[in-house]
Amino acid sequence: MKLLRTIRLDPSDTFVFEQAAEPGEWAVSGAFVFWDRDPATLDGKARTAFRSGFLGVSTLGWSTLVQIVDATESDRQAVIDRLAEQLMAKFGAPTQGEALAAAEEELGFVESLCNQPSDTLIAVHRAFEDGVVRESFRTLRPRGGAKPARAFSFLEVEGEDEQPAEDLNLVAMADRERK
Repeated sequence: MKLLRTIRLDPSDTFVFEQAAEPGEWAVSGAFVFWDRDPATLDGKARTAFRSGFLGVSTLGWSTLVQIVDATESDRQAVIDRLAEQLMAKFGAPTQGEALAAAEEELGFVESLCNQPSDTLIAVHRAFEDGVVRESFRTLRPRGGAKPARAFSFLEVEGEDEQPAEDLNLVAMADRERK
């Protein structure tokens, strides 16, 4: 079986998100974090998390990219248990049974994203359209198989036709953060 882990190729997540996920955390889509918020009112780091973040299960931090990795059944159960704990403690799930069911559903969605080879990277673009949150995912993987290469020089993007509506200017964001 395969699941998602956060990955950090550069330090940008640490300043574009309110809280960055730790590298190597198990991850889920995280769209549920915004279920009771109007996406049109989000700004700054919350808007960035909504638009392009995967949620780290342990820290509830955000990651721009996740990596498909092999996992065991015990890994899967640990992710469900930890996410259910988080749903109870941080998101007000009414019962443990409901939290476990919601965590199981989130992980089922994660598994549906893991139909690519291990080590494939995934990016998300989330938008609010016609009253519904829509997610689109792009995969990035080594060209021609798993040969060693440098980051950013070997990635092939699928789904490139689904570009975000805005450009993200990391330099300007970092400058604003320093002020």
